[in-house]
Amino acid sequence: MRLTAFTDISLRIVMRLAVVRGDELLTTRAVADALAVPYTHAAKAVARLSELGLVEARRGRGGGLQLTAEGRGVTVGSLVRRLEGEHEVVGCEDALMPCPLRAACRLRGALRQAQEAFYASLDRLTVAELVAEPTGPVLLTLTAPPG
Repeated sequence: MRLTAFTDISLRIVMRLAVVRGDELLTTRAVADALAVPYTHAAKAVARLSELGLVEARRGRGGGLQLTAEGRGVTVGSLVRRLEGEHEVVGCEDALMPCPLRAACRLRGALRQAQEAFYASLDRLTVAELVAEPTGPVLLTLTAPPG
């Protein structure tokens, strides 16, 4: 299973915000630059994370991004589910080309079990745990790439 680029960027943003020191507020641009992702992609991810109640985004002078208490305690599995949606690994019921085996196929169930096992393994880890040593200190050193 492969995560979308949107989910990858969102996870990196949450991780970076989880290690912010004290009252420091980072802008979307600063986070995008430090994580080497396009600003527009980061802005869309921040908007979605805000909708989910995981990131607080304040506009204007003195504004910035802050991870909420829910964002700090959410499990990685729950976060990935919310970002990826409830899609199956394979498209057995795709409108354009539904699979002719769908009525008697065991593959769909096996892939669904594998997907749930994937999420279950991520459910054992919170965002706060995800940024424990050695990850957290590395996140704090990230700066915009030169040029």
